[in-house]
Amino acid sequence: MTFNFKEIKAHDEICLKFPMQCKDCGKKKIPREKFNDHVKSCAKSKSTCPFSEVGCKSMVENGKLCDHEVNNTMEHLRLLLPLVLSATRAHSEGSGAGEWQEDSGVGLYRDPNEGAGPTTSVQSVDLEKKVNALENIVCVLNREVERSSVTMEAFAHQHRLDQEKIENMSNKVRQLERTLTMRDLQLSETEQLVRELQFCTYDGIFVWKISDFSRRRQDAVAGRAPAMFSPAFYSSKYGYKMCLRLYLNGDGTGRGTHLSLFFVVMRGRCDALLKWPFSQKVTLMLLDQNNREHIIDAFRPDVSSSSFQRPISEMNIASGCPLFCPLAKLAGKSPYLRDDTIFIKAIVDLTGL
Repeated sequence: MTFNFKEIKAHDEICLKFPMQCKDCGKKKIPREKFNDHVKSCAKSKSTCPFSEVGCKSMVENGKLCDHEVNNTMEHLRLLLPLVLSATRAHSEGSGAGEWQEDSGVGLYRDPNEGAGPTTSVQSVDLEKKVNALENIVCVLNREVERSSVTMEAFAHQHRLDQEKIENMSNKVRQLERTLTMRDLQLSETEQLVRELQFCTYDGIFVWKISDFSRRRQDAVAGRAPAMFSPAFYSSKYGYKMCLRLYLNGDGTGRGTHLSLFFVVMRGRCDALLKWPFSQKVTLMLLDQNNREHIIDAFRPDVSSSSFQRPISEMNIASGCPLFCPLAKLAGKSPYLRDDTIFIKAIVDLTGL
């Protein structure tokens, strides 16, 4: 037995087992007998809004119907308003001869002449239909309000959770910022200690290398950095702590004409074991890099000066030589300035210590 193409096509158009494809979700091989059920339950299939009878023209995917109703509550209420007003007017017009009574929880119109004629019965039936329609509308609105309330409550709960997370994260960020600040401070102190240890001496002799002299002097002339301090050095491991202070454009009587070099007594760890006031001879030198003629100045501390008493702050007032070296000696091909670098040396006499 043979079939022609037309017969096969006709059979396919009515066969309950014929595989069909949903154009909305793309699912294939759905038997024709189950296709309608699939369309009704398919989340991607679109259907009219339940409020289409009152004017909503939206076609909504089944899976997004709840979202549509929540997002368009106000529009649905606006569409329902004319129907509610119409029913109210109808009730007002028909209430002149009768009254509304409660019957099994549903408001029904009761006419005093009930059963008097067919016209009155028809009016009662019409009013009952309108009341039922209004009740259905109220039920729908109640569901919408309840769904909106649940949604808002869920949003509020999630908002509280989000706020708590944000607050916790903000606290952690502030804690990390404080930790980083402490780490930066510790790192700065460590770097300062490393620099001091790198150049530190414990025999009362200290050589200070000052590079990038031209830029530093320009900063001093401009007033950006008029003075600079050397790293600390010691008379011995447990002895006096000292440093030098240099003005590249001079200070006091030497301002603008001389290098001014000063000696500073600093507060040390073992000051309680040392003899005060400080009274050791100090020699300051600007080194000739040809090793021929160094510029030298020396002094013995004035023991009555506060500069040489036991320090009560980080360092005492500097004391030394405001006219240490004329700036003219650093001009041109000066033996004291080579490769934009000068060397200053300090020697503390340790006799009697």
